[in-house]
Amino acid sequence: VGGLLLFDITNRRSFQNVHEWLEETKVHVQPYQIVFVLVGHKCDLDTQRQVTRHEAEKLAAAYGMKYIETSARDAINVEKAFTDLTRDIYELVKRGDISIQEGWEGVKSGFVPNVVHSSEEVVKSDRRCLC
Repeated sequence: VGGLLLFDITNRRSFQNVHEWLEETKVHVQPYQIVFVLVGHKCDLDTQRQVTRHEAEKLAAAYGMKYIETSARDAINVEKAFTDLTRDIYELVKRGDISIQEGWEGVKSGFVPNVVHSSEEVVKSDRRCLC
């Protein structure tokens, strides 16, 4: 029911493929809809940037999605991208814009996840690994 749509900020061609990737997903999930967050990854390589933040934000806005920049290498906003997407989905479910539907593999009824603490919470609570 949700997805992260990634492109490489150091590769203009990957950015230019975003529209095609969105159209491809629509074909595979119709008649259902997916909530996306547009993710510009490799933000740690800012000096090699080929796609500006402004043009990525503009594209995200045109498709009605949020935009975030991440770096897996430097652990920048990776967890936030997943958290933001999950919150967006949750809000749409609460408002009734996304519902449990027979035959749709998106939102499932009766699933109760285990409580998972984010890596940020572990750091904030001063818990440290003893290894």
